[in-house]
Amino acid sequence: MRLVLSGLRAPAALVFLSATVVSAFVPAGNQALSSHRSSSFTAVESQQQNSGFAQPSSWSTDYCKSDSRLSMSTTTKQSESTMFDGPMALTKERDACGVGFIANTQSGEEFGTHKVLQEGLSALDCMEHRGACGGDGVSGDGAGIMTQIPWKLFKDYKSESCPQPGVGQIFLPRDQERRDAIKEVIENVCKANELDFIGWREVPVDTAVLGPLARAAAPSIWQFFVKSPERLNNDDDARDGFERTLYLVRRRFDVERKKLGLVWDDDDGEVYVASFSSRTIVYKGMVQSCVLPQFYKDLKDPDYTTKFVIYHRRFSTNTSPRWPLAQPMRVVGHNGEINTLLGNVNWIKAREASKGKSDDMDLVDFDNTDNIVTMCNTQDIPAVLEPLVDLSRSDSANLDGVFELMCQSRHRAPCALMALVPTAYENEPSLKNNPEIVDFYKFHGGLLEAWDGPALLVFSDGKSIGASLDRNGLRPARFSIKKDGTVYMMSETGVIPNLDEADIVQKGRLGPGQMINVDLETGEFKDNIKIKSEIASRHPYGEWIANQRKDIEPLEFPTTRLYDDVTATFAQGSFGWGLEDIGMQISDMAGSAKETTYSMGDDAPIAVLSERPHPIYSYFKQRFAQVTNPPIDPLREGVVMSLGMTLGKKESIYKVSEKGARLIHLKSPVLNAAEMENIADFAKPENGGFKQTIISTRYDITDGPAGIKTSIDHLCNKAVEEVRAGAEVLILSDFAADQATLDATTYVSPLLAVGAVHHRLIEEGLRMDVGIIAETGAAWSTHHFACLVGYGANAVHPYLALETVRQWHGLPRTQSMMAAGKLKEASVEEAQQNYRLAIENG
Repeated sequence: MRLVLSGLRAPAALVFLSATVVSAFVPAGNQALSSHRSSSFTAVESQQQNSGFAQPSSWSTDYCKSDSRLSMSTTTKQSESTMFDGPMALTKERDACGVGFIANTQSGEEFGTHKVLQEGLSALDCMEHRGACGGDGVSGDGAGIMTQIPWKLFKDYKSESCPQPGVGQIFLPRDQERRDAIKEVIENVCKANELDFIGWREVPVDTAVLGPLARAAAPSIWQFFVKSPERLNNDDDARDGFERTLYLVRRRFDVERKKLGLVWDDDDGEVYVASFSSRTIVYKGMVQSCVLPQFYKDLKDPDYTTKFVIYHRRFSTNTSPRWPLAQPMRVVGHNGEINTLLGNVNWIKAREASKGKSDDMDLVDFDNTDNIVTMCNTQDIPAVLEPLVDLSRSDSANLDGVFELMCQSRHRAPCALMALVPTAYENEPSLKNNPEIVDFYKFHGGLLEAWDGPALLVFSDGKSIGASLDRNGLRPARFSIKKDGTVYMMSETGVIPNLDEADIVQKGRLGPGQMINVDLETGEFKDNIKIKSEIASRHPYGEWIANQRKDIEPLEFPTTRLYDDVTATFAQGSFGWGLEDIGMQISDMAGSAKETTYSMGDDAPIAVLSERPHPIYSYFKQRFAQVTNPPIDPLREGVVMSLGMTLGKKESIYKVSEKGARLIHLKSPVLNAAEMENIADFAKPENGGFKQTIISTRYDITDGPAGIKTSIDHLCNKAVEEVRAGAEVLILSDFAADQATLDATTYVSPLLAVGAVHHRLIEEGLRMDVGIIAETGAAWSTHHFACLVGYGANAVHPYLALETVRQWHGLPRTQSMMAAGKLKEASVEEAQQNYRLAIENG
């Protein structure tokens, strides 16, 4: 058995670390880019394509005049220009997806107008240059729209008793026998959950407009209609209950078909529900923008009316194009990447495992469905529901899955997105007069890790529609509002033909972490502060934090030595320190608060190929970004990112209560002895009652190599026992008090110990009940701290590194260099502060 990370094979000793890596530091995902990317458009071609929608009210004109309109070729002749256009790589490549929305609740009747759809398709077409196509030059990475359900178009499936049924849009196999088998499963699951089946509708399509690649993989596309259960009435709350039932039933479809063996591993095995709702519907496919309304004939029908449309043109980066991966997803249209995906997915798995299990899987009862989505594990019951997250899906699909669950758990859509993709709220001038917004982010930041972009997210749950940028703000997002109340949001300006500047009453752009929202019932437009203040004012987050949260402020570093020089040197050797680690790394970090700067080039063999022993950390290296983004510069990182961590039991993110604020908050994951004592004080009932347990990771050296497995088993079993007994802070410590202990015992690598305990607690559904501190002598460089936090530690107490700083500071050579001005003069406490600062900045 072996563990593989970033292409490096770890030695057999690492088998105890789960192959599932929880890492906020290691970007995750398939690095392989699809080999048939070509998104190059000339300016003339782009102008030609845009001009195809000069008359958006007339849909009789072909969207793509000829095959050349579909081709991504760059051979179109352009007029001579004396202006230097720039490097070919910059002027001929377009990417990063195109996304936006249009909403108008004021015009038309109850179900909106066809004009909104027309304008949305026009805008989508003008986003073609932001997408990509396949090797045939015609098939697209993906294009799609989400709208209100067009009830006029579906009037034959409505009735007085069920004016707004649930509508499913599903991709099915082309083979009729397979398709009929899947249809039977769908009908049976619906009927078993009191969703009376109204009927099927084959979506009218024109496959002749598809490119060869898209046509070869094209599914048969159908819609199905179901009545609301009689147990649910027709008020707003019951509609939410109906939506939850549709959501949970949809996640049962795959479970039931797999039980019956209806899974095919060929090009005609696709089964995917694009949407299943009584509010929204998604039309999408592996096509270019202009092909979408040609392929889906419904989109040309004047009876297709809507109050809003979300449109998306895809440029896939970390997955190969497939019909289901076209966007919008079920609630989100995403331009960008989630570079923290692996960590996000694994923490969601841990969070779901910590939720209870329900014997009552009634997917209809209003209160029971509310309980299922808020308090029950919906990830690890494959016999009932398909998994919530799965790394075989794209980053957007995983984000959409978590976002959708949060929306179903009575979070409003903008609230869910604020929690998932937070702004950089600390020291933000624009929030100075809105402490309730800061308190919202403080509260949710303790419960949920940020899904970090770069990302522009357009979203709708059918009740409101909006857009938000992640805290880095590295994607363009502009909006305009017309006199008639229409709100246009788009990746770039100029995508709406015939938009008269005189009709625009407001325009702007989204900055980092900002959001806009439109209420689809009232039509009210809400800017960043208004929508966030409205959401944040729903609960007294500030009061909860003041009552429940304990903060660990930076405290003075002790100056007293732990060991004499001989014992300290022995300890350093036993933990794998080298002369360079002390003479260079510790010296530079303690002396100048910066990591050692090495020259370029390193001819030392990588750890896995080296004949010499290496610390376990050396077998793990940070993967390059899963996508094409350059690293974020450290100055920007310092502005938008925080080192804050939390300890304690984390409550459900799906059900907000005051208990969620009861956590110990750390400003830094790097702790000193005084701060460890402060954490211990919080175990007292009068100080919060955060029960704390120390588990030693040392074992007798006489146990030999077999002792490591026995010790790890003991660690994991003891951790489970202590957490079940109420421990909220778990300290895994390899501290040896004296030379005799160092002589008689050895230790489990802290990375090994943290990873094993972390995953064992996940398996037991206990990980969210406790914070883990690694108290270790085997961590001294930035990479070591990154690995420990990445594998599940909430904080690290590097007692031997701080002891080594004290030892270094007392050396005659160090003192003479300070006296000579070769080193900045610093006290022993300042040297330790410098060391921590260097680790934090690294």
